[in-house]
Amino acid sequence: MDSARPIGVVPFQWAGQGAAPEDVGGIVAADLRNSGKFNPLDRSRLPQQPTSAQEVQPAAWSALGIDAVVVGQVTQNPDGSYQVAYQLVDTGGAPGTTLAQGSFKVTKQYLRYAAHAASDAVFEKLTGIKGAFRTRIAYVVQKNGGQYPYELRVSDYDGYNQFLVHRSSQPLMSPAWSPDGSKLAYVTFESGRSALVVQTLANASVRQIASFPQHNGAPGVLTGWF
Repeated sequence: MDSARPIGVVPFQWAGQGAAPEDVGGIVAADLRNSGKFNPLDRSRLPQQPTSAQEVQPAAWSALGIDAVVVGQVTQNPDGSYQVAYQLVDTGGAPGTTLAQGSFKVTKQYLRYAAHAASDAVFEKLTGIKGAFRTRIAYVVQKNGGQYPYELRVSDYDGYNQFLVHRSSQPLMSPAWSPDGSKLAYVTFESGRSALVVQTLANASVRQIASFPQHNGAPGVLTGWF
């Protein structure tokens, strides 16, 4: 991380009842750190904790070698939803300038998604590279024992928001996403021989694509299956 760019990510201001349901600022900091391109300043070393772009004091940050700071707010709406807002503030070349900002209205279960969306925007603004923090991953887990030791799961790129797609007594292999992310193709051996299937995540419906005595694999090479 020595070559990573220092950046400030301030804990997002919480405006709602009780404790904040998610540490959105912490998620943004983790995303940027995970990219390998940024090294967020430890919270214990933050020179100030502004709650808006206007409160950022550029000199306090530039003295620490930091030329960009992320601040934000999470507000609980009367209907139970949440408003997540962020601002990226220049503390170097054009001190005090807001380089990027955005706001998302989400339900509680999508607070992490909103944080990842903010991270994507910050990452792209500072690097010119499209962020990928909203990426989901599909993977197979094999557990010891039990009737269904093989599980196909999906989660956020960082392992959060994990959910079970399919479990089986037989091996599951080669998960591949449809282009729009709504379906997964994978190989199953539940019929006694290998079969390619496509499962729609929204309703768990499964459609068999191919089944032959020979091994069927690598479903991602033919997007027409979706």
